[in-house]
Amino acid sequence: MAGNTAFMIVGAGLAGAKAAETLRAEGFDGPVVLLGDERERPYERPPLSKSYLLGTSGKEQTFVHPPDWYARHGVDLRLGTAVTGIDPDGHHLTLADGSRHDYAKLLLTTGATPRPLPVPGADLDGVLCLRRLEDSDRLKETFRAASRVVVIGAGWIGLETTAAARAAGVEVTVLESAQVPLQRVLGREVGRIFAELHTDHGVDLRCGAQIARITGGDGRVDGVLLADGTRIEADAVIVGVGVTPNSGLAAAAGLDVGNGVRVDARLCTSHPDIYAAGDVASAFHPLLGKHIRVEHWANARNQPKTAARAMLGQDVVYDGLPYFFTDQYDLGMEYTGYVDPDAYDRIVFRGSTEDREFIAFWLAGRRVLAGMNVNIWDATVPIRALVASGQTVDERALADPEVPLDSLVRE
Repeated sequence: MAGNTAFMIVGAGLAGAKAAETLRAEGFDGPVVLLGDERERPYERPPLSKSYLLGTSGKEQTFVHPPDWYARHGVDLRLGTAVTGIDPDGHHLTLADGSRHDYAKLLLTTGATPRPLPVPGADLDGVLCLRRLEDSDRLKETFRAASRVVVIGAGWIGLETTAAARAAGVEVTVLESAQVPLQRVLGREVGRIFAELHTDHGVDLRCGAQIARITGGDGRVDGVLLADGTRIEADAVIVGVGVTPNSGLAAAAGLDVGNGVRVDARLCTSHPDIYAAGDVASAFHPLLGKHIRVEHWANARNQPKTAARAMLGQDVVYDGLPYFFTDQYDLGMEYTGYVDPDAYDRIVFRGSTEDREFIAFWLAGRRVLAGMNVNIWDATVPIRALVASGQTVDERALADPEVPLDSLVRE
């Protein structure tokens, strides 16, 4: 490594682009190399299942930076470039073409990959997933041509693609193994609200469903067979059953991994010159006191800023609370905080769940673990303050819309 000053970033998505941006903003004037296996320059993923998929925003609006930003800021952006190996002690990377490249510091922003559905027929033509720009383009083409689709998995991706399909006039059946949509994330009480939202918009929602196989002829999907013998016809099947962190490079290099690449609060891995951020990072959170891995836009946008500063030797930690948002039909919501499944005692609602204008609070004891505002705006800041404070709250005041939220945070 003697004499080498290059900072290399593996993964040219939002997280990688924000890390490169921060390095330059913080005054680093050495070589910055951003490596990505996609052909597109870094882009943001939320529009792929929201505005871009709906056709209300264009492709250019998904990109993190204008085309000339990387050259103007001296960032060596290498697209269509796959990294095949890391030598932590030798401080070098190996690329798919066999070339070796030295680095001083390395950041892994390798993201995640959609989890395949482990049933016969999952490899048929017309079985789709959503992760990359080309996936969203293919879904748009499918919605224009198809009359009926099956969506497997009622998580965020499944429900957002369902809403886009219904907006395009496509009949949709959603198959979910849990008792309500989003049960693992939001619990049954709030999951029921999303179930009603979709059934109100004409979705055939089937919870507790078990998939036996995806059916088809001549290599093309034509339906889904359930374990109870029910067959549902479909012109296409969209699979959204979660993602797997792309931690294989880190594991092969001997770094500590476990549900992602494990990093400390500075986002440093088990090797002092290698960092990780975004979907792939299982980071120790100072406020929560444990490692968590968050697969949402805010993490990919904000974690790399901390990682870049830590790479420069600054005394920083990442303590931002998890945040995510969704837009489905006429429902928009923001969620702030973190709750393990079944780790809360109860949910307190403020506002009207029937009118879908409310805030839900997840509580353990009398402490707010997370809050979700639905069709109510300007609530994220006080919700974040309530969660971060760790203070106990008066549940009656919490549920009362007449009591300002920020008044519940004590100095």
